[in-house]
Amino acid sequence: MRSEKSQSVRPELYDEVYFLSSCEGYDEFITSEGAHLSRRLSQALEAAEIAPGMRVLDIGCGRGEILHHCAELGAQAYGMDYALVAAQMAQRLATGDGEERNAAYVCLADAKQLPFSATSFDRVLMFDLVEHLHPWELDQALVEARRVLRPDGRLIIHTAPNVWYNRYAYPVVRFIRTLMDQEADYPRDPRAIVPANLDVHVNEQSAWSLWWVLRRAGFRARVWLDTPPQNRREG
Repeated sequence: MRSEKSQSVRPELYDEVYFLSSCEGYDEFITSEGAHLSRRLSQALEAAEIAPGMRVLDIGCGRGEILHHCAELGAQAYGMDYALVAAQMAQRLATGDGEERNAAYVCLADAKQLPFSATSFDRVLMFDLVEHLHPWELDQALVEARRVLRPDGRLIIHTAPNVWYNRYAYPVVRFIRTLMDQEADYPRDPRAIVPANLDVHVNEQSAWSLWWVLRRAGFRARVWLDTPPQNRREG
């Protein structure tokens, strides 16, 4: 029997297909080559209030567009991901056609053991990472994030979906859609709407649970909810 602390989402599940078809912001990334962000990612980056000269660490940097935008804002941008494909994609975006386009630095590393010294960063970003970490992994990742932050630094998190919606609202939505003969578009498990999430979403949060885990890690937490655009035509 595997112990809880031996379980992690396998890094090979995060292949290029995942990042270009399932991971938040893929449409904008494909059409703009990283120059434009989705509304959700853009709002998360705005909340970070990146300023020139700041040292910024993007944990779980994925395709690398957040790193690119941080560097464009004048920050010293560092990114890391434990999926080799992600590190390669982020590095390609940072270097363009072989010439450095910005000051971003990318490495392959684990959020539970950051290869950076203490109090190194003004901002640490975790965009769409929390839901991919088992609870014990998230606890360790937050301890590490706090370690590398400067005393006046900030950790900025974006995570989706809200588990309250999945547990309490989605069954009602699915019931109504079933009555409208749309059951095929609303599977019993809401994670199956994006099939890849069945394997990689292991720790979806509510506002309360995220606040609590941050407080437990020693952060003074502020957590809020937002509603993404639905892009629906039926009203």
